[in-house]
Amino acid sequence: MTNPAGVLPDVMQGIGALMKATRQGGVPQLTLELVHLRVSQINGCSACVDAASRSARKAGESDERLATVAAWREAPFFTDAERAALALAENATRLADRVDAVPDAVWDEAARHYDEKGLAAIVVMIGVANFFNRLNATTRQVAGQAW
Repeated sequence: MTNPAGVLPDVMQGIGALMKATRQGGVPQLTLELVHLRVSQINGCSACVDAASRSARKAGESDERLATVAAWREAPFFTDAERAALALAENATRLADRVDAVPDAVWDEAARHYDEKGLAAIVVMIGVANFFNRLNATTRQVAGQAW
């Protein structure tokens, strides 16, 4: 099937508006790209992993960091703020893995680095990435192929 976001034009307009809104939260674009990539890795969405990697490279992300984002806890390449955003992304993506989906410690660490607008931008990016992952995985979109 063609990607549902391409079939229903209003969907892409809505996604575009959400993506634009994430850039208004004061979070560095590279951090948002890393969040998108990590969410897509967790969900096993090859189309989004590919797209997020390409987008991050275009925004100036290094291959070294892209190659290690799946193991960000052990890699020395990420700032404390990026680590907080990645932890929040993981917890908010794996909602059913624990009773307390996003533990206070994870939220508090993110809130230590980002104000309310920044947190909103990260949470919206997590939601958009998960939404895209579900569209792409459900309809078996292929990495590297435009729709």
